[in-house]
Amino acid sequence: MTSIFTPDGKQTSVTIIEAGPCVVTQVKTKETDGYSALQLAFGDKKEKHSVKAEINHFSKASTAPKKFVKEFRDYFQDKTIGETIGVEIFAEGEKVDVVGTTKGKGFQGVVKRHGFSGVGEASHGQHDRSRAPGSIGGSSYPARVFKGMRMGGRMGCDRVKLQGLKVVKIFPEKNYILVSGSVPGHIGSIVLIQK
Repeated sequence: MTSIFTPDGKQTSVTIIEAGPCVVTQVKTKETDGYSALQLAFGDKKEKHSVKAEINHFSKASTAPKKFVKEFRDYFQDKTIGETIGVEIFAEGEKVDVVGTTKGKGFQGVVKRHGFSGVGEASHGQHDRSRAPGSIGGSSYPARVFKGMRMGGRMGCDRVKLQGLKVVKIFPEKNYILVSGSVPGHIGSIVLIQK
């Protein structure tokens, strides 16, 4: 993330996303595939790291093998194989949705994962209990722990969709798009921008 100043002098926090160029590698139609969709590819990959099926597939679009391929249904139906799509499809000031995978945090306790405040005071003989979950179940009845009880466990690596982010600025020559606020994922992760 970084921040820029708007024309009226206000500081706005933004995230810079490299959005393209994305190459159209396949156009699916109802006649040939049973549904209409467009396949876009992003990120160059060396040919020696690709299998022959990938090389042949991308050669139909006259492009080098790509790292990431995604299908879009009911979008860009006027495009043909080999065309590139960049940030010019977005406009400054419009709202977009950004989909990504959040950072993985590993195994975390209840204080970090669920916002628990711990067992309580550090006095009265308590030892290393300040971040403990406390009691988790009943006694003889129900004699078990209820399903869905908030406990420690794996945190992060969730698919998240942030809606209504504003496109602050576009740099078409570098294929950069600046959206307001933060987006899910670590630096260099792949996100999906939807109109």
